[in-house]
Amino acid sequence: MDKCTKKLAARTRRKKGLRKRIQGTPDRPRLTVFRSLKHIYVQVIDDYAGRTLASASTRDVDGAAPGGNSTAAATVGKAVAERAMKAGVQKVVFDRNGFRFHGRIKALAEAARTAGLQF
Repeated sequence: MDKCTKKLAARTRRKKGLRKRIQGTPDRPRLTVFRSLKHIYVQVIDDYAGRTLASASTRDVDGAAPGGNSTAAATVGKAVAERAMKAGVQKVVFDRNGFRFHGRIKALAEAARTAGLQF
């Protein structure tokens, strides 16, 4: 097994463990993050209805540098918090999607918290 396959398998294992415990409800939707090498994507999801309430990424947010850096992630975190507040969401459950809580994921979470989202 090569290095990339091992990393993906480990992330999938961590993701399964997280998704057993985390579920987005209408009261507390799930804020899920996907991180690629170039971009970061965030969605606020109500799992019961199967709807995305708000979303943001480095591809659609103005001022976010198109690259995998923490400042772009912080910009996206702030944008998704504003969009979620506009949709009527105050509290969310944070789903890091199997990624470790450091770097871009941590910067996004802290920016969303400072913008007013509670999790």
